[in-house]
Amino acid sequence: MKRMLNTIYVTSEGAWLRKDGANLVVEVDGKERGRAPLHMLEGVVAFGWAGASPALMGACAEAGIAISFCQPNGRFLARVEGARSGNVLLRRRQYRVADSVDARTALVRSIVAAKIANQRTVLLRALRDHGKSLPTEHGAELAAATDRLADAARRTLAVADVDALRGIEGEAAARYFSVFGLLVRVPGEAFAVRARSRRPPMDRMNALLSFLYAMLGHDCRSALEAHGLDPQVGFLHADRPGRAGLALDLMEELRPVLADRLALSLVNRGQLKEDDFIIEEAGAVRMTDDARKTVLIAWQERKKDESQHPFLGEKVPLGLTAYVQAQLMARTLRGDLDGYPPFVWR
Repeated sequence: MKRMLNTIYVTSEGAWLRKDGANLVVEVDGKERGRAPLHMLEGVVAFGWAGASPALMGACAEAGIAISFCQPNGRFLARVEGARSGNVLLRRRQYRVADSVDARTALVRSIVAAKIANQRTVLLRALRDHGKSLPTEHGAELAAATDRLADAARRTLAVADVDALRGIEGEAAARYFSVFGLLVRVPGEAFAVRARSRRPPMDRMNALLSFLYAMLGHDCRSALEAHGLDPQVGFLHADRPGRAGLALDLMEELRPVLADRLALSLVNRGQLKEDDFIIEEAGAVRMTDDARKTVLIAWQERKKDESQHPFLGEKVPLGLTAYVQAQLMARTLRGDLDGYPPFVWR
């Protein structure tokens, strides 16, 4: 099992990252704010126009440590990484499967069904934990949504092309987010959400979700590269210049488990407040620097939680789930497994 290493998140405006011996050093306004040994790191994610020295970027590339640069709201800007590794035969197989209608559809069916099942579990857990305190009409809406999601997951078995599966996935996502706001237990409209919005997010909850999805995307891309797969060529997400299609594929089944659930916890526990978000003149919403730090700390703690993996039959830290799924994807493409076993949360 892969050892869980650390990811450094740099949130200070104008930070400068440099190498000092075998350490990464973070400076702000010429003063050292922190350092970490390179051998303990698996990634660096910098927000808010941070910079990095060529010496550090070279050392990280050589050590297999990816550096991702993001806007303050978490939107991806650029990534520095070393030479591609992995088995060229595996990547060739990945490309052939992406061009094969039947093989590609089988993989997409597993991904979509697992995502819908995990969205349904988020709703079921809310009903289990807080159903008695919900207004009757809200409980009825959530129950109806879980039924619709169960039906959508079943329908994935009956369709034979990727476009139809995309349609089911979109329908299920719309239904899920139409009731997602009912899971927020904070009074008032501060964290109300009625639909998914992005680029830019138009409410506080969507701003939080987009930020968490950016973190998850970094981890999924790193996991795929670690197992020799090309993160650009996906099966559910169509090829598009600059888009990591396979990383987005891998994210789908993990979004409800790692990001959606954490977003609800942060809001419902009062760790994030209304004034932790900034509403810009055009209506876009972003988090404050302090709010981002709160989320990043909670994100690292969430990754330490363990969950029973349905295929492996053993407990796995949630932070390693992307790596496990990337490995299972690689084994499926090599023909070691009859089909891709997705992560279904219980």
